[in-house]
Amino acid sequence: MIKIFTIFLFIIIPTYLFSQVAEDRYRLYLSDKENNSFSLESPEEFLSTESIQRRIKQNISIIENDLPVSNYYIDSLKNLGFRILNKSKWLNTVVVYSTDQQLIDTITSYGFIKSKNKSFVNLDSKSYLDLLKNQNLDAYSSNNVDYGNGTTQISMINGHALHQNGYQGQGITIAVIDGGFEGVNTLPAFDSLWQNNQILGTRDFVDGDNEVFDASDHGMKVLSTMGANIPGSLVGTAPKANYWLLRSEKTDDENSIEEDNWAAAAEFADSLGIDIITSSLGYTEFDKEYQNYSYSDLDGNSTFITKAADIAASKGILVVNSAGNLGNDAWKYISAPGDGDSVLTVGAVDAFASIAYFSGLGPTYDGRIKPNVCAMGVKSAVQSLDGNITVSNGTSFSAPIIAGMTACLWQRHPELNNMEIIKKIEESAHQYSTPDNIMGYGIPDFAKAAELINATNVSIVNDKAIITVYPNPFIDKVSIELVSKINANSKIELYNSIGIKVRTSNIERNSNNSIIELSNLNDLPKGIYFIKISIGNQQLTKTISKIK
Repeated sequence: MIKIFTIFLFIIIPTYLFSQVAEDRYRLYLSDKENNSFSLESPEEFLSTESIQRRIKQNISIIENDLPVSNYYIDSLKNLGFRILNKSKWLNTVVVYSTDQQLIDTITSYGFIKSKNKSFVNLDSKSYLDLLKNQNLDAYSSNNVDYGNGTTQISMINGHALHQNGYQGQGITIAVIDGGFEGVNTLPAFDSLWQNNQILGTRDFVDGDNEVFDASDHGMKVLSTMGANIPGSLVGTAPKANYWLLRSEKTDDENSIEEDNWAAAAEFADSLGIDIITSSLGYTEFDKEYQNYSYSDLDGNSTFITKAADIAASKGILVVNSAGNLGNDAWKYISAPGDGDSVLTVGAVDAFASIAYFSGLGPTYDGRIKPNVCAMGVKSAVQSLDGNITVSNGTSFSAPIIAGMTACLWQRHPELNNMEIIKKIEESAHQYSTPDNIMGYGIPDFAKAAELINATNVSIVNDKAIITVYPNPFIDKVSIELVSKINANSKIELYNSIGIKVRTSNIERNSNNSIIELSNLNDLPKGIYFIKISIGNQQLTKTISKIK
């Protein structure tokens, strides 16, 4: 009660007491998530079905950092006169803008504010009054592919072997977090993505709208290494995957608010049920020296963006990030969030598998191997804004090349979780037994990675099982019809919306077709449930709901 009463007193302080002298943006760390309108008991109110399914599939609990930032605190800040630019539920922060210097100076004395950091100075002329509006979420050709200019970058990692077996990223969703995607809506390299509805949506966390095609073309080039599909000219590493295009970077300056933008984009991706985040961004130095990181900050636990990236991984997202291009610079090391212990950090090599002079080096400050792996980042084939296929240098391109092939590998083996996929990619790399801090574990072989996974599985299932669940919604019982060519025993588990197992049944199967019934479900409260079926090395999930 004291905290709530204190907040109320702050809200009624008249704004005329504050002078209008500064234009600054700040990251505020909130003290807790009290007075929250959401509850862990009802995650379907703040997470998508796909996001909850990903957690259940990987046995990940829904915990407090999944809860949105307290709306009560957000409203309190608005009433004080702040404009909310971004927020992070994972790190419990809010980025605010205000011209009231006295308010800014005294904000940490308020009971619900733990601390503040300056995130950005010298606000540009674009009006945030217009930008900061709530946005509504509207939300196989021949197996022999002619990769054209992209042949070397995919053959180097033996990615074509997965493609030739039909694995081109189907059913996997990749969020590309970058500085802009100019040309994606007009260039022919992306026609198939649009025609097949593989671009699921866009969001701009810099300007606060959904328009990402009016900024940098860097993200367009990044996307082309994965999603381009012009046989004979350029075919990417995951031409059949789905994509979300998320802008977090303001490319004409460098300020730490971009870390907040990145965290917001990652949380948005999580809420959508995204499988993979690929990010060709990294942070070490900023326009204002007081924001700079030192090498000692690259310990996997210190920088804001690395904390966000590792939390994203803890939610079951596979996070791929470039190692950075400072290998020949005085800095020489990788950049954040590439130091994250759960981040697949990618360095760059040339067409002869030699390390690029610019590729960021390891180790992390606490001595871990980085980068994890390398791919072609010297004269990588990319789409250019003028409509031609050109070449470009940077770990910005080696990272998405790996991310796209990771989607194909995960499509092939959906039974694995994100960290297991990363481990197999590392194990497949050419210097896995003798890693270093130049190339990490080396250049991965994705066909070998698939074989390594096969070797650890009890059986190989080439044909997906098909399950039909009825009635949906249900009241007291559910019937599951299972059709599979594998006569392995099955396990059926029923989870509630927060990932707690409420029923389990082991089924002995003697034929390809089975009908299993889960009965006596009257005692379960109404709401969303998930059926998880394990058969052989396959895991399938279905969403159902109980209405009484």
